[in-house]
Amino acid sequence: MEDRMGWARFVGFKMLRLLSLLAGVSVVSFILMQFSPVDPVEAYIGGDMIRVSAEQRSLIEERWGLNDSPVERLFSWGQALVQGDLGTSMIYRQPVADIIQERFMNSVALMAVAWVLSGLIGFGLGVAAAMRRDSRLDRLICWYCYTLASTPVFWIALLLLMVFGVWLGWLPIGLGVPAGMVADQVTWGDRAMHMILPALTLSLTGVAAIALHTRQKLVDVLDSDYILFARARGERGVQLFRRHGFRHVVLPALTLQFASFSELFGGAVLAEQVFSYPGLGQATVQAGLRGDVPLLLGLVLCSAIFVFTGNMLADILYRIIDPRMKEEAIG
Repeated sequence: MEDRMGWARFVGFKMLRLLSLLAGVSVVSFILMQFSPVDPVEAYIGGDMIRVSAEQRSLIEERWGLNDSPVERLFSWGQALVQGDLGTSMIYRQPVADIIQERFMNSVALMAVAWVLSGLIGFGLGVAAAMRRDSRLDRLICWYCYTLASTPVFWIALLLLMVFGVWLGWLPIGLGVPAGMVADQVTWGDRAMHMILPALTLSLTGVAAIALHTRQKLVDVLDSDYILFARARGERGVQLFRRHGFRHVVLPALTLQFASFSELFGGAVLAEQVFSYPGLGQATVQAGLRGDVPLLLGLVLCSAIFVFTGNMLADILYRIIDPRMKEEAIG
């Protein structure tokens, strides 16, 4: 009974934090957009701006509520949000909810593949480095991870695009499907080919943290007394890791992976922009550059929920792994 009450308080507290987070990021994002130099009307009209009269501009501002005060616009948007309406995008001329729904699966598929690959590769590299500590392999893996950790995502994306898309011609250079192909003729193989380079970019940049974390955890385990005793009994290599090391490093590594959702989404924004991949990241960049406040706020809410979900899953794993956290005060 106490355990159920503890979980109920935990979930309730997390939901309150989520609501406060969504309110906070919405207000901050809206305020920042007010200081943007982008003119929403010019972004809405495009190249025909010189043909638009003052009266037509006024009508456009009235249509989108741009002639209201910022407080009134924020309050109107909040009222519509409570009723389940995220508004209408100015640049796509579609409901924000439809745009998010259309692009959500593309981004989720991309980030899921990258998340799995970065976790498996990073965990494997971390284990290999720790088991061969202070060897050339260990130094090479550490150098590789430190280099990746200090390299911008967009630079790796451009490098992969140039090598595999332009020079070698092995993979498509952009988009989510082949250009000019009818939607009914697009196969899953076509979508997978266009996903390879963006997913590879995200997985490469996500390897460093999990590899270095796993290496340090396993090094600490290998320096413990019971490992010394296991070595004295003749246990070596794979057998030593399988029986004594794996269970001590796999759950912390998995927890770190869930906590890395924010870095994953931030990297997806840049990768999708470089490869013109039709996901939430590219839509976020377009909304910011063209002053589409309704779309940007909807995407901010979506990304905040995504990142919060990852952090909450990491907290749940920690509570399951370490029962002492159930006894601590919620904070």
